[in-house]
Amino acid sequence: MGLYVRHGSSLEHDPREHLAEHPDTPERIVAIERELATRDWLGFEVLEAPIVSDAVLERVHSPTHVEAIRELAATGGGPIDEDTFVGEASFRAAQYAAGGACQMVERLLNGPQRVGFSGARPAGHHAERARAMGFCLFNNVAVAAQSAIAEHGLERVFVLDWDVHHGNGTAEIFRRRTDVLFASIHQTGLYPGTGLLTDTGSGLGEGYTINLPVYEGSEGGAWLSLLEWIIVPAALDFRPQLVLISAGFDAHRLDPIGGCLLETEDFAQMTCHVRDLAATLGAPVGAVLEGGYDLAALPSCVIATLAALSGVGDAESIAPDPILTRRAAAQFGRYWRL
Repeated sequence: MGLYVRHGSSLEHDPREHLAEHPDTPERIVAIERELATRDWLGFEVLEAPIVSDAVLERVHSPTHVEAIRELAATGGGPIDEDTFVGEASFRAAQYAAGGACQMVERLLNGPQRVGFSGARPAGHHAERARAMGFCLFNNVAVAAQSAIAEHGLERVFVLDWDVHHGNGTAEIFRRRTDVLFASIHQTGLYPGTGLLTDTGSGLGEGYTINLPVYEGSEGGAWLSLLEWIIVPAALDFRPQLVLISAGFDAHRLDPIGGCLLETEDFAQMTCHVRDLAATLGAPVGAVLEGGYDLAALPSCVIATLAALSGVGDAESIAPDPILTRRAAAQFGRYWRL
């Protein structure tokens, strides 16, 4: 039915070695995999991630950046900033997390599965070309998208980021490009402070970055309205050959970091809409784990996402948000048929 990519090194990266209260813990993966195992992984094929090569990483990251993370880990690790830490095992874990996202794409494009989930950590969507930040070392989804283009000849890849934080790294990596459409729904005013509605990309890439900030306290209806009435029509107009989701679950109402109020069913509904979008286009769809720090909400959201990817549930239409959707349509209707 689908493909689930994992690796044991995800349990070895632990920022608590440097900051005892750090929320990005190996227990996140333990919680996800424990619940999936009790459900026989929902019938998904479980695959061990391969390690990524420096050459693949350097398609989106500078060689200096890759070497700096390697050297920091080799010398015992340490802080990159107040939120982002490297331990001795962190470089290896990050190599497998990026490798897992690439392996998922490889299989979706060439294998029998058309849906997949890469459930490895550390996350990646904050990592820029030459900067690790926001718990992220390498930008897994960007590396995977670029691999689809460089290795498989794809001309158009769509990346949707629904983490509560703006995927600034992914946006920056692709902001001047027309072969990657990037869309992000995220809480305004939250780390890293980027992702304004008016930031639509640069140069030839203007219009290929869709930033959709929502207010703190936003419920699922606001997110689903933006997805149904802005993102899906723009993606249909773009006609991607591959759909990737930066699947963060920290917009859940129980999450200790985010400030939004989504329920588990809202993530299932967002997945249904994206699944149907991909089916209309005849494109495979894969999700890459980003944030989500409540150990009860996170596995339930992952399970709901996997179930929806595999065909469970129907995408339900919602009325356009009278403020957010109208404002976004005025901004992006210049670029896409909404």
